[in-house]
Order: sequence, then structure tokens, then C-alpha cells
Amino acid sequence: MAQLATLHIDKQAHKFSAAHFTIFSETERERLHGHNYGVSARIVAEMGENGFSADYNVYKRYLQKLCDAHDEYMLLPGLSPWLTVEEREGEYFATFSGKTLRFPVDETLLLPIVNVTVEALAHYLLERTLEEAAIGDLVELELFVTSGDGQKASACWQAS
Repeated sequence: MAQLATLHIDKQAHKFSAAHFTIFSETERERLHGHNYGVSARIVAEMGENGFSADYNVYKRYLQKLCDAHDEYMLLPGLSPWLTVEEREGEYFATFSGKTLRFPVDETLLLPIVNVTVEALAHYLLERTLEEAAIGDLVELELFVTSGDGQKASACWQAS
């Protein structure tokens, strides 16, 4: 009978700083602000004969890569029904409820999500991980995103 093991990767180094605003409705949004986001993972895999289930280092390096790719950017939701984003002359013009904010393209990430929330970021980062990382024989992978003490969301993938 196969033994499963659950690994948790929750390192202080796996973080990124980013600016954003959350959109609540067609007419309400937060003011522009930033967070120090943390990214961690829960990995479930079958234990091998050598007593290992998954190589921590592979996943630690990948989480660091994800964090580095999002560090010190403005994050905009590219799929919001209430935010229009246009690119002109090296800038994004983000229009919400009649007000337009301008952001440099090279300092902004237009993400394929409907809102910049910890929930949406968790799903987005999990999807990127599944597309780009070698997940091998994992049984389950759960990514967590925190935006401060006491605020955390996760997204989970299970092998079929």
C-alpha cells in the first residue's frame, strides 16, 4: 500500500511586494495601495522507497521564481468587467467608473484575472505553476497567498 506524505513550504523569502486596488462593484473600488504578499505551498505525494516524496528544492526554487516575477509591480486585472485597460505609448490607461489611472507598462502586470484579490492570485499562481513547473507524480498541490497577517487564500489542484 502506498504511503502519502504532505510537505509544507512556507519560507519567509517567498514574498513579493506589489500595488493594486480591489474592485467591489461597477462603481466602488479601493484606493491604490500595496501589500507584501507571501506565497506558500502544500504538496501531497507518494513516498518513494528512499523515504522521500518530493524534492523540496525544486518547489522552493519555483516559488521563488513566481515571487520574483511579480515583485515591485502594479497589478491590474485584465478580465474585470468594470475596468477598461488600454495600452498607449508605453502606458496602461486603466479606466474605472469614469476615472482613468495611468501606469507605466514596464512597471505593471496585466494579469488574466477578474480582480486582484488573494483568492484570484492564488488561482492564477496555481495555474502558472501547473503550466510551467514539473509537477511529477504529485497527488495534490495547494498554493496559498497571504496579503498580511490573518489574510490568506488558497487554490488546490488534485491529480485525477
